[in-house]
Amino acid sequence: MDVVIIADKPATPRQIEIDGAIYIEDVRGRFVPEAMYRATAQVKMEPAIVELNGRPGMMDATGKWVPIALVKPANVLEDEIVRKCIAFALDASASLSRLLGHTKFDLGSYDALLEQEYGVVKRGEKGNATYYSYDGLYRVQVQVATLIDFGPELHIAKSLVDECINDWSADSRAELQALVTRAFNVDQEGTLNRSEIYRLLRYEMADPRWKRAMDAIRDAMRPIGSKEYIRFGRRADVKAKWETISLDFARA
Repeated sequence: MDVVIIADKPATPRQIEIDGAIYIEDVRGRFVPEAMYRATAQVKMEPAIVELNGRPGMMDATGKWVPIALVKPANVLEDEIVRKCIAFALDASASLSRLLGHTKFDLGSYDALLEQEYGVVKRGEKGNATYYSYDGLYRVQVQVATLIDFGPELHIAKSLVDECINDWSADSRAELQALVTRAFNVDQEGTLNRSEIYRLLRYEMADPRWKRAMDAIRDAMRPIGSKEYIRFGRRADVKAKWETISLDFARA
């Protein structure tokens, strides 16, 4: 008896419309906004073997098609391994994107429910909040950091700081000069070293020029936006220390 295996056609995910917005059922059986569903769709790898006039071959780094018979077996094997690793990496990256999207959607829905039912706003003034499991063993933390840029006042601060260092004694000048150099020099991406600039503000000097320089740095700080960070934590029992669930590849 001949057996024929017929692949099932993937079912089209269900859709609903709420207040004019389209929601699509995801792999977890929940309806999420269409934009979120589309953004987290699984990434597919391009095939390594490309047929040209019925002949199998591979594209090289210059975009030239090479018959498979002329490609070294070692290169074919390396290509297969790299594509396999990249496929897993892309899938993991897509999973992280789905995790972030679902987490924001779930927490946002919960916040909206609290506000609607009880008039309670879960998050603080800056958007920070912590959510706990009922047994206190798991938590999700949302932290919003303000992004800071520096205005033209920073150039005035640099001039005043340089005046101070040039006039002060050689002993104090060496240490501070190194700190100032690190603070005001740009990094490889062309941005200022913000952490070192913030360190300058910790120094208390009696020189009026230094005080004006620190005031100029504070005046130069300008919020240009914010970035939201989500961290997941767990602990063995309520008396144990919290451990961060690492999503960093280097710490896995």
